[in-house]
Amino acid sequence: QVQLVESGGGLVQPGGSLRLSCVASGRVRSTNAMGWYRQAPGKQRELVAAFTRAGSTNYAVSVKGRFTISRDIAKNTVYLQMNSLKPEDTAVYICKYTDLYDYWGQGTQVTVSS
Repeated sequence: QVQLVESGGGLVQPGGSLRLSCVASGRVRSTNAMGWYRQAPGKQRELVAAFTRAGSTNYAVSVKGRFTISRDIAKNTVYLQMNSLKPEDTAVYICKYTDLYDYWGQGTQVTVSS
């Protein structure tokens, strides 16, 4: 079992920044298996940014150049630095860990509004 706890969401004005954190605990083999997804009301869950098994990164086209995924391997923690936020970035941001199964966190709400 793997447990994921996200934090760092909140209300921010357009153009602002937030940094999300996801701490993994339990049978964590590698942070290469971790990533961030988001789900807005009435929309499907979508990939935002993730590490690949090779250790590289993938980003959704809509966030490239604005968001950066990083990690602290010693702490089993993955971060998502979000800059130049837009109203369309408003969603619940959810951390995912993939091993034999997919594990999901509870999510943290990000609201971008003036």
